[in-house]
Amino acid sequence: MENGNLQKISRLPLRDHVYDILQRAIIAGEIAPGGRVRDQDLAAQLGVSRTPVREALQRLEDEGLVETVPGALTRITPLDTRAARDAFPVVAALHALATRLGVPRLTPADMTAMEAANARLAAALDSRTVPEAIAADDSFHGVLLQVAGNGEIAPALARLMPKVRRLEFARFGSLAGRRSVEQHAAILAACARGAAGEAAALVEENWLTLGQLIVESLERPESPLPAGA
Repeated sequence: MENGNLQKISRLPLRDHVYDILQRAIIAGEIAPGGRVRDQDLAAQLGVSRTPVREALQRLEDEGLVETVPGALTRITPLDTRAARDAFPVVAALHALATRLGVPRLTPADMTAMEAANARLAAALDSRTVPEAIAADDSFHGVLLQVAGNGEIAPALARLMPKVRRLEFARFGSLAGRRSVEQHAAILAACARGAAGEAAALVEENWLTLGQLIVESLERPESPLPAGA
């Protein structure tokens, strides 16, 4: 029996599936920085035609994760300090804005969620489990982004966060001792007091500290960049 109120289940376009797969692989370092990529090889590995792969690579190039160099060579953008120096101050400012807007809107349930995320971050740092640590950090800051109620912040961050997360994955070994857990605890304390300005400043410092640690790790002679960086 037909029901005019029922709608078809929407399906994510193939190009978006391919894009998600490739973006995750680049961020996690499964496709090495500086490594050459060929659309025909990727299409064969994924079992798709070359068209969605080309579309995905174009989106990834727009995000700065893929680059085309003279001679029609396409490669994963090498890691460099400029990416960190450029991205982290902007990310820090956007998260600080979300915090300033979000603190007055926080509920006890939101605070509990942030505390739980910070506990997961501590456990993941202790075990040096990269995906769990980054997911926990995302969850912590995600609460403030959600309650901020500003529809422009998340889209602006979406353009930058793939670069930031790739740097975190690549340099996690140098960042395992970072003070994020303690900084998050200070942010939580400020949030609990309703001190939006203080919490925003602490959030900005949190992201800037992470960016500085990444820059320092990239500049260490004992931690050379991949070829081509």
